[in-house]
Amino acid sequence: MLAGDKQERRSHELGAFLRSQRERLVLRRDGSPPGQRRRTPGLRREEVAELADLSTTWYTWLEQGRNVQPSTKALDRIAKALQLTSAQRAYLFRLAAIADPDPSTAMETQPSPWSEVVGHIDCPAYVLDELWNALAWNKSAEWLFKGWLDEDNDRNLLIWLFRSPASRDLVEDWQGRARRIVAELRADWSRNMQNQPLRDLIGRLTETSPDFRAWWEDRSVLDREGGIRVFNHPTDGRQTFRQNVFQSSVGAGTRLVILTGAQTD
Repeated sequence: MLAGDKQERRSHELGAFLRSQRERLVLRRDGSPPGQRRRTPGLRREEVAELADLSTTWYTWLEQGRNVQPSTKALDRIAKALQLTSAQRAYLFRLAAIADPDPSTAMETQPSPWSEVVGHIDCPAYVLDELWNALAWNKSAEWLFKGWLDEDNDRNLLIWLFRSPASRDLVEDWQGRARRIVAELRADWSRNMQNQPLRDLIGRLTETSPDFRAWWEDRSVLDREGGIRVFNHPTDGRQTFRQNVFQSSVGAGTRLVILTGAQTD
């Protein structure tokens, strides 16, 4: 399929989606009860444009599926004007091929039972979002990952790995593992280069960690995979696990990590 055809279909679906959401919403700015039936369902285009602080003509073109490129801020205002849920907002940004600038959206779209799911797993298990933040973890993971998942620490795996001295003591072959994770992160970044929170995270790590900066500039790229992981636990000694990674069907970039088959040396 030609790139132009794909863009045309995407623009058409974006317009149809906006129109469907607009027609479902009833405008009641003053909180008054519904009055006479309106001639058209939901909001009018000019009402959405006004709420989103946009030109009525431009918003109309967007609904008509014309080849106009909305900005991140415009999409954000439209999503709020239409009172979109987190899932609807995520769908809107995907149709526009623009990364959602709100980092909380990715977390909001995750199903709430994550904590219950990992809680039923006996071995260390945790869930990461697209920014490598831990969304949920169990007691076994909290026991294993001292300085990250225990107590009141920054829950971002990358921040912990590159800025916490404890990670270098805990992770055996820290240099090899950390370098591979940077290569996995570059693969993530290539799929979502316009994700501003991800770009901010990479910038923060580049500025604060010489190791990260050197490996990031090396531009190695690797897919995420499982395998043997060895940890030197501060109280319970050397622990060997097999890492298993499962991609979630809900929320782009969300994955469940389970460490099985513990062996103590």
